[in-house]
Amino acid sequence: MSDSSPDSQEAELSNLRHELRTPLNQIIGYSEMLQEEAEEKGQKSFVPDLQKIHGAARHLLTLINENLGSVAFRAGKTSRAGAADPKALVAPAHPAGKTRFAQPDHGKLLVVDDIAENRDMLSRRLEKQGYTVSVAENGLKALEAVRASEFDLVLLDIMMPEMDGYQTLEKLKSDRELKHIPVIMISALDEIESVVRCIQIGAEDYLPKPFDPVLLRARIGACLEKKRARDQEQLYYQALLETQKQLTAELAEAATYVKSVLPAPLKGEIGADWRFIPSTSLGGDSFGYHWLDSEHFAMYLLDVCGHGVGAALLSISVMNVLRSQSLPKTDFRNPGEVLGGLNDAFPMEKQNNMYFTIWYGVYNKSKREIVYASGGHPPAVLLSGPSADKAKVVQLRIPGMAVGSMPSVSYRSGTCKLEAFSKLYVFSDGVYEVSKTGGGMVKFDEFVQCLALPSSGGMPDLDRVLRYITGLHGASSFEDDVSIMRLVFD
Repeated sequence: MSDSSPDSQEAELSNLRHELRTPLNQIIGYSEMLQEEAEEKGQKSFVPDLQKIHGAARHLLTLINENLGSVAFRAGKTSRAGAADPKALVAPAHPAGKTRFAQPDHGKLLVVDDIAENRDMLSRRLEKQGYTVSVAENGLKALEAVRASEFDLVLLDIMMPEMDGYQTLEKLKSDRELKHIPVIMISALDEIESVVRCIQIGAEDYLPKPFDPVLLRARIGACLEKKRARDQEQLYYQALLETQKQLTAELAEAATYVKSVLPAPLKGEIGADWRFIPSTSLGGDSFGYHWLDSEHFAMYLLDVCGHGVGAALLSISVMNVLRSQSLPKTDFRNPGEVLGGLNDAFPMEKQNNMYFTIWYGVYNKSKREIVYASGGHPPAVLLSGPSADKAKVVQLRIPGMAVGSMPSVSYRSGTCKLEAFSKLYVFSDGVYEVSKTGGGMVKFDEFVQCLALPSSGGMPDLDRVLRYITGLHGASSFEDDVSIMRLVFD
């Protein structure tokens, strides 16, 4: 060996060990497989000679490890911190002919090695264990192979021309389409630095040559098991994405249906407009208005506890009852009677423990008055007067239990006469029970004052109200469903 630096001497020794070990590894591997085949075919007379060949190769491999170790090892010095005993990286001798596997394994493997004998020996051993094996003679061919076909595992040699194992591993792990393929590095190199480097780049495991059959199968089996688990997770994940996509589409369809049953704005002797902002895809608020007869006009807004599909279904069910006037023995011109009928028809015990609040009113055109009742709902706000600065503000409030929360509840009705230039606001609590950017919550009285503010710049009245609340809240999304109706009476 030339007189050179310790690092240069280490590199020369490493290469020398690799060159000497490679043919010995082949001899050891082939002798083990030949012993197994001889025993399987009943030709045991060949076994003793094959064992001698196997033992001699093992003995020579031990001599190489002992006499061509690192410079520090040969000098009898303590190895560097973190370095490993070279012998520890060489698989112990495995009794040839003793390996028996009850069931074959399955999986498509790619063996990458520049030496044909190494590829052949490892492929034959793996095929005997039940694997489907393809081979590649260098890193470039390996990359072509994994791009052209799917593999469950790559066994990749480190020492190769053109593109070595490190470079090939880096290419695999940096490719978005290929990085999921597990890689076991294989090499006759004995440096612990090689093991660390491979693991850092992304290798699943590292196997030294010569291979111990049991260890080889165990390492491959562990890698394949992890890959199967990851593949199964991906299948579950894709199924979940597909389910979420389908659910989103169905929720969007349901939301479209919910909006389709909401009433159209009105113009004429009674003007009506509304805004609805659900906090989720489906909200628990609903509202409506319609003529009961030529003299009586019903208007109502309900808020189901909770959100989502269940709340939306209950909300629409109640809406359909109100629109079709299908409560038995109920005068829909009498708000208290209507709420009592709803309470009997929708007990929470039969609605997945859901109940709702509601404000229901009936406008009598001849008497120019509103009769109303409330089931745990915020009061409606009536503004009267020719201008906002002179408007009279009246809260149409009457106590009542939330509908469905308790059986056999009676509801009272209240009455309010309408003055000239009257506007009625009916809303859910989600429109004012919002947090402020500076802390605290918007107060109900503060919201009522907002309703009385004059419009400006031609902005629709309800848009002005929502912009005011959004400004206090500091966001366009709300914690609860937001519903508000405005009715104008000539």
